[in-house]
Amino acid sequence: MQLHRLPLPAPGPGGSRPAAPLLALLLLLALQGTAAAPAGSEQPQDSGWQQDAEIPRRTLQQAARAALHFLNFRVGSPSALRVLSAVQQGRTWVNSKKECQVDLVFTTERYNPGEGEEHLGKCSARVFFRGEKPRPAVNVTCTRFIEKSKRQQEDFQLYQHMKQLKSPLDVVSIPDSHGHIDPSLRPIWDLAFLGSSYVMWEKTTQFSHYYLAQLSSVQQWKTNDDAIDFTYTVLLHEFSTQEMVPCRIHLVWYPSKPLKVKYHCQGLQTPEEASGTEEGSAVAPTELGNF
Repeated sequence: MQLHRLPLPAPGPGGSRPAAPLLALLLLLALQGTAAAPAGSEQPQDSGWQQDAEIPRRTLQQAARAALHFLNFRVGSPSALRVLSAVQQGRTWVNSKKECQVDLVFTTERYNPGEGEEHLGKCSARVFFRGEKPRPAVNVTCTRFIEKSKRQQEDFQLYQHMKQLKSPLDVVSIPDSHGHIDPSLRPIWDLAFLGSSYVMWEKTTQFSHYYLAQLSSVQQWKTNDDAIDFTYTVLLHEFSTQEMVPCRIHLVWYPSKPLKVKYHCQGLQTPEEASGTEEGSAVAPTELGNF
């Protein structure tokens, strides 16, 4: 088939072609296409990927939760913990290996909002699920949340409070049987939630996700060498099976320092998935607005 070149518009009275209106129209169309896609959304380079036209809402929520678990761990701040508010938009791509890439935009809430504070933040994330394998790859950017200076101040106040706590080895469970968390135990719960975020991210797959249901016991609480050294057992609720998975977690935390976590979980996991260790970062891998 012979290709034919379309003729250019005839020159105007001044001899120049009407390039500006044509370029403006092309730019407008390009911007409209960009606005319709989530931030960072683009098709994977591999031609074996296909966009999923019918996106299960569960997949988008799963990706958002995985991104938040990862974010909470990497930021390493009990004062800046976030939970999912709502997924606003998203796109997914799948390949023949049953791997899934999710690009999405979602809003978050501060886990413990103060009186009169702005509760919502906004995040863009790319999450890569490898079928039923755990530990999805995450790249996340968040804005409109607690300022870095305020977070550091709140973390240090929390740290000073924790240093004065007596060893809470007699803690039976948080929350109690009525779902109540005593205000005096709230710092312990928040720190347990922070350490559990790493475990929940590492164990998340495309089809299973976890949430911290209960801190069932405290084995160690030390404040030697300045850092908080905390060993505890939690129950993680796995939603697809409704299983309660006991996990023993050891963390070391000091404000603005990388969070260190080791853990071992019981349950149906294979041995290589049942335990892990990781050191976080005082900043997330992608720049976080207002952090």
